[in-house]
Amino acid sequence: MSDYRMPAEYAPHRGTLMIWPVRPGSWGKNPARAQEAFVRVFEAIAESEELYILAGPDHLEEARRAVAHISRATVLCIDSDDAWARDVGPTFVRSAEGRLKGISWRFNAWGGAVDGLYADWDKDDVVASAFCKALDLPCEDAAPFVLEGGSIHTDGEGTALVTESCLLSAGRNPDMSRQEIEEELCRRLGVQKVLWLPRGIYNDETNEHVDNVCAFVGPTQVVLAWTDKENDPQYALSAADLAYLENATDAKGRSLTVYKLPIPDHPILCSEEDCAAYEFAPGEDVRTPGERLAASYVNFYFTNSAVLVPQFGGENAESDARALRILQSLCPDRKVVGLPAREILQGGGNIHCITQQIPQ
Repeated sequence: MSDYRMPAEYAPHRGTLMIWPVRPGSWGKNPARAQEAFVRVFEAIAESEELYILAGPDHLEEARRAVAHISRATVLCIDSDDAWARDVGPTFVRSAEGRLKGISWRFNAWGGAVDGLYADWDKDDVVASAFCKALDLPCEDAAPFVLEGGSIHTDGEGTALVTESCLLSAGRNPDMSRQEIEEELCRRLGVQKVLWLPRGIYNDETNEHVDNVCAFVGPTQVVLAWTDKENDPQYALSAADLAYLENATDAKGRSLTVYKLPIPDHPILCSEEDCAAYEFAPGEDVRTPGERLAASYVNFYFTNSAVLVPQFGGENAESDARALRILQSLCPDRKVVGLPAREILQGGGNIHCITQQIPQ
């Protein structure tokens, strides 16, 4: 097993990595509203830690102007195909002596030729190594193993969470068995046990990343996306996960306490107006009017001082407030901050998806 271990996200951070959003197929032909939502996240993160923002050469000055008022923000000229820092950035692991290094997984746009979301991901695939180089940190090349940062979550004490629907999908590592995938995770992340949840969030185009459905909020404590509505397509997925978690133990043999975190009361759908705003590249996955978006409050992000929680507004105002109350009760030592996330969700993800932690 590696001397390095992936820390829990609620452990102290050195900073956070994000990417300036510009892709027309994710953020629209005019990404201004999405960029405003990102800036709100930037500001909240920079209250308690360093913030690194990547932008390509064509948008470098635009990004710098947008964050000129944030003293802890550093904009680096590193290009990418989109703004999903969690998935394309390095996964950081730390040794017992405090040495930090990044892991660069092979990235293939969430499924490559099988069911990837865009046809060209060459820039994304080198973001992790480029960022490590910029910070003068060692980078471990994990290729050809395909993985995204949003598909793994750890407690920092030897346990990892994943979903079967994602890690066993045909577009990632089809020549590897479940046991071989688990062994690779244990070796790279320094974990001793992998918990395989059956499913994620309904209609999640990442093949159901774990970071949208379940997360540790402390040792042995997890939140699970939930709905009591048995006719909702999410119900069976969350019920399968609950049944699994109630019988699971972590790497230290401890049972888990599961807290239900209800999804928005009303499904969030892509409108005709939303769809008309996109400009899709050849081979890019497209959206259609009426498509249900994978909205979840589990896609929150820990900073050093706060928990940043997506808020969807409108008819979901009540469920927005409920999510804040639940997470505040589970994280009493942090300020729980709700941030507008409808524009981020429209791009295909949420607050956790656009952030990648850099541990101390």
